[in-house]
Amino acid sequence: MQAKDRVGRRLRRLGIALIALSAATACSGDVVTRGNLPDAELIAEVEPGRDTREDVVDKLGSPSSISTFMDQRWYYIGHKTRYFAFFEPEVVERSVFVVAFDDTGMVQNASLYTLEDGVIVDPISRTTPTEGNELTILQQFFGNLGRFPGVGEQN
Repeated sequence: MQAKDRVGRRLRRLGIALIALSAATACSGDVVTRGNLPDAELIAEVEPGRDTREDVVDKLGSPSSISTFMDQRWYYIGHKTRYFAFFEPEVVERSVFVVAFDDTGMVQNASLYTLEDGVIVDPISRTTPTEGNELTILQQFFGNLGRFPGVGEQN
């Protein structure tokens, strides 16, 4: 009888340990990488005054975005985000590599911006007032009675 009790206790302990382990791993954070995040060594190879657009594409690949006006700037944008259970996602790493070209297609300037260089923008939350009356649901319902022609009537 004692042997069965010992085996039963061991199985219960094992079961509790497995449940605790699975609960702990279920809430572990996932890190997701999005965008084009080139290596620092590849970024260092881009030299202003020496490289062309084709050289940059060969080294870094296609850009994430191209400036709207006359194709003078290329942006390589990437970020890593950590997701943990139901909490708000946390941005772990963000980088924006900007390559500016002159009119001949040569690299004029190359700059790397990281998460620390970012500025938090606080949008204005004001609302624009509207003209007219504020009507309740009942006023809207009863205000429309008699405004529409009945069945078979024509205006």
